[in-house]
Amino acid sequence: MTSSLLRGRPRRAKSHISVRVAHAVLGGAVGVVWLVLPGMTSSGDAPVAIKNPAPGASAAAAAADERSTVDLVLPLVAVGAAGAIAGYGYLRRVRRTRVRTTPGGTGSPPPPRSSPPLAALDEQACAALVEADNRVRAARTELGFAGALCTAEDLETVRRAVREAETELAAAFRMRQRYDEGVPTEEAAREHALAGIVGRCAEAGRRLDSVAGEFGRLRGLEQGLGEALGVAEGRFRELAGRAGASEAVLAGLRERYAPTATASVTGSVEQAKDRLLFATVRLNQTRQSADSGQAERAARQLRAAEGAVAQAAVFVEGVDRLAAELRSAEQTVPAALTGAEAELAWARRQTDPSARQRPAPGPATPPPADPRPDPSAPLGAAGATPGGFHVRLAHVDAVLGSVRQELTGGQPRDPVGVLRRVVRATAPVASGRAGVLPAAALITARTATAAAADFVATHRGAVGATARTRLAEAERLLATGDPADRPPADVLALEARELAERDVRAHGNPYVGAVGGEETAGTGGAVLGGIVPAEDPEDGTPADFAGPARPAEARRSPE
Repeated sequence: MTSSLLRGRPRRAKSHISVRVAHAVLGGAVGVVWLVLPGMTSSGDAPVAIKNPAPGASAAAAAADERSTVDLVLPLVAVGAAGAIAGYGYLRRVRRTRVRTTPGGTGSPPPPRSSPPLAALDEQACAALVEADNRVRAARTELGFAGALCTAEDLETVRRAVREAETELAAAFRMRQRYDEGVPTEEAAREHALAGIVGRCAEAGRRLDSVAGEFGRLRGLEQGLGEALGVAEGRFRELAGRAGASEAVLAGLRERYAPTATASVTGSVEQAKDRLLFATVRLNQTRQSADSGQAERAARQLRAAEGAVAQAAVFVEGVDRLAAELRSAEQTVPAALTGAEAELAWARRQTDPSARQRPAPGPATPPPADPRPDPSAPLGAAGATPGGFHVRLAHVDAVLGSVRQELTGGQPRDPVGVLRRVVRATAPVASGRAGVLPAAALITARTATAAAADFVATHRGAVGATARTRLAEAERLLATGDPADRPPADVLALEARELAERDVRAHGNPYVGAVGGEETAGTGGAVLGGIVPAEDPEDGTPADFAGPARPAEARRSPE
């Protein structure tokens, strides 16, 4: 049904045209009358000659001629004005009709958009996420070293700003995850989401900027190193000793477990030593610069050494943490297998025909304490039918049989991988009765998330926004404490690690220094770790509280 508003539009359009035509006709008529009127009012008698006109008569004749000229010009002006108004109204009506998009008009393509295309906004959002994440990570590192020399009260404002920046960054990553999942769907809404991501990242940077000056004054590295150099050297010596111990721990893990169990820390000890080698060079340069009175250069070298020491700690602690997680998983595997078999037996009872034909309890018979639910309730889309349910049960039985065979085979195994297989196979038919399965899911999700976080932290110079987004979402789900969030957190963490490794392979070696020079020792790893800029690793500003690593040109450029 057409509304009265739409029905009235054509009549109003026609009335507007009629009014404009009437105005034009009326103006033309007035002009014609004005032109004819002087001839109609003039006398028909023959003029009388005046041989000696007086001065007053000559003036009157001149005035009459002037009036006659005005009488001819003004009507022409009136006619021209009326025609111009009518023509303008007609052209305006035609233009409105051409661009009209409401019913009754001919549509035309909209004018070109002035905003940047979606792909450009997407690229901008990814770059903002990477930069903000790098800056927050660098702020945490430097704040950790400052905590050894400053009191908690002095750093409270700074710590609060860092927490606020982390909150803004987490919100930006959450928006990015939903964007990657296709939410929202409308193009305009997706543009708004990308703009929101950029805004959140900018706000995280502003929170850090608000306390960067205060934090710089608290550290005071540009005025003198003080005890900061001693703190960095102490942590360096501690990690150098732990690196040797971690090498022995990793060798023991390789003998006891399958290669897949230790794949996440393969090469960690070597990379820790590489970061420590870089820290050794920069600590030596720090002392030399301080002794020569180059306080600003000494501060830059010290911050680079601190970043390398912090990443070496990540490598070393990752090996020790994995050893503890493998022991915990190994102890949990038998209980998890028993719980999974109990879940499988319960699921099979739900399809027992004799149980379905059981008569209803009489008045003297108490009802069952645990009523039997719908067999399709614990299943996903694959098991929504009875046939699919039996297929799912057969799959669970096959997985559990394979796990039992591995446990009795005596071969090195991957306890975390075993738990992951048990949890994933049992999840579609699990009822929640076996409390050990959520605990097993927690072990697998926590192990995968920690491994991905360590890799991103120590390779942030090459890891892109997508891997960081998946990691942030895995960490968010793991922090909820909900057992239902643990399996998806495990999946996202494994995806984050895979994407991060792909980014590193595609990035390659971002820095090739002079072979044999002491100043280049370990620089490639430091560039890959985002500690120093690839464009200017020797003289550039290392990543710190004030921002990510940047070349010397950017440091000297005016704000």
